[in-house]
Amino acid sequence: MILVNTDYINGKELEMISMVEGSTVRAKHIGKDLFNGLKHMVGGELTSYSQMMNEAREIATERMIAEAKKLNADAIINIRYTTSAIVDGAAEILVYGTAVKFK
Repeated sequence: MILVNTDYINGKELEMISMVEGSTVRAKHIGKDLFNGLKHMVGGELTSYSQMMNEAREIATERMIAEAKKLNADAIINIRYTTSAIVDGAAEILVYGTAVKFK
């Protein structure tokens, strides 16, 4: 599956199929959350949150790809990611794009 954030793929003529998406809501372990609260006071990267967001992006992307495969797509174009806080320590990652077939 080809994944791009552009509205074209060089050398390919595209037929649009449908918008596809994937999402997940993730939260970190309460013990790690307490440590991150302390880290926030002194500064520095909140590594467990960075790891959580990376994992969430991977999961959401895999879900989007699975949806595109059900449509027999060859690629997904115009891919975009968005995130929103649900509650303290939890976030939703949404990824979406346009599933296409090669002509």
